[in-house]
Amino acid sequence: MTNPGPRPAAPTHRRNVALVWAAAVLVLAAVVVLGAIRTVPSPGSNSQTRDFLTRDFPTGDVLTVAHQQAPDPAEAAPAAAAVDLPAGMQRIIGEHPDHRIGVAVMDTRDGQLQSYGDVAPYTAASTAKVLTAAAYYHLVETGDKSLDAPLGAFNAAFQLKAMINTSSDDSWLLLMRDIGYPNLTAYAATLGITYDPEQNLLAPADMARLLSQLATGKLLNADHTAELLGYMQHTNDEDLIPAAVAPGITVHHKYGVVQGYVHDAALLSAGDLSYAVVIYTWGPDDADSADRLDLIHDLTRQLTGALFGP
Repeated sequence: MTNPGPRPAAPTHRRNVALVWAAAVLVLAAVVVLGAIRTVPSPGSNSQTRDFLTRDFPTGDVLTVAHQQAPDPAEAAPAAAAVDLPAGMQRIIGEHPDHRIGVAVMDTRDGQLQSYGDVAPYTAASTAKVLTAAAYYHLVETGDKSLDAPLGAFNAAFQLKAMINTSSDDSWLLLMRDIGYPNLTAYAATLGITYDPEQNLLAPADMARLLSQLATGKLLNADHTAELLGYMQHTNDEDLIPAAVAPGITVHHKYGVVQGYVHDAALLSAGDLSYAVVIYTWGPDDADSADRLDLIHDLTRQLTGALFGP
């Protein structure tokens, strides 16, 4: 029997061709699937995200897009109350179109500032007395003044307490003159605050900065800080911010009332939370009217509800 020799190569060739066609089909299918994924937005995607990812960057810049895991709802919960704060504040402010209303809130832990309404400078009334007190204590700490020095019918220590705790204008005038108006302006500038004693104008945000620095011990030594804060409790007028805070929130504040202006500037704290809250208002009605008190109480409740929770 004759040896047939090697088997023809045709069947092997056909198998190779089939494998090539199968691979091509698989590649084509993958391209189609990837195209579908790219053209269908994922849940939560938006045009802003797509614009960012396709934005042109200058030559040499390297863009790294990191994968971010969805936040745990439990971890995101504390921010939920803060989300409602701007809308609530604007609603209250919008209900009083005939008033000037300026609100500043500063977290004393990180210095984050939020402002609402008319934030231009106001006649600060007696809230500026906190700045005068801080300036005088500062001069005591530098050795330029003494709390035991005679000032008016009493000494400087007496005048400081009377100026803050009972809002004595006579004590305020004595202390400002003893400091010197140019020196008071210069001291305010070192704190990043614009202040002219002759004009007595302060922006809500500047007052919040002052209170925040006081609360965190950046203004004065520990003894003087504690003394000044002590004078800002149980004052002769607790009808503004203190009257609207929930139990458990500690209040140190200085109010101011003059010619249509009603203000309160407070440090509010509970547990690890601490905020400087400044509410400045002007209105055509009587400064001591029930409507003005209601306005400040509404703002206070909106703020404290969002910042400290129910």
